Amino acid sequence: MSAESIIDEIIRRAEALALEARRPLRRIKVQAEDVTVELEWPVPGANGEYAEPVAAEPAAPIPADSTDSADTTSGSDGELIHICAPLVGTFYQAPGPGEPPFVRPGDVVEPGQQVGILEAMKLMNAIEAEQGGRIVELLVPNDTAVEYGQPLIALAPAGG
Repeated sequence: MSAESIIDEIIRRAEALALEARRPLRRIKVQAEDVTVELEWPVPGANGEYAEPVAAEPAAPIPADSTDSADTTSGSDGELIHICAPLVGTFYQAPGPGEPPFVRPGDVVEPGQQVGILEAMKLMNAIEAEQGGRIVELLVPNDTAVEYGQPLIALAPAGG
């Protein structure tokens, strides 16, 4: 695939995701071939003004079978981390119908371990744990429509 056609494919995918979003986008990550583009927009503060932008580190190459990773939200020590939906789509707990789920409550996961799948625009996006810990609860049933940023899995951080 030529560089131009890869760029066209990334633009097409980004436009499709933006049109599917039910609210303004905060972050989008799109991959075509071995090229990944990730964009993030600032969130206005309480006074409606935007904070100064923070320089982002260059994106690392993503394996072909993993087109997206989940956001996590966390609090202070002892609080749960939530693995959240990175896109609007359908969340699946297992790799296929009738197969065992990727994780169950009580399982210990490592950073980068796949914990689910999010289908968006007929593309399957791997949901991965960004940090290690113990699965406390699967917050969303299998084969459920989810919103961007919606918590999917509650995780107790390793050592917490």
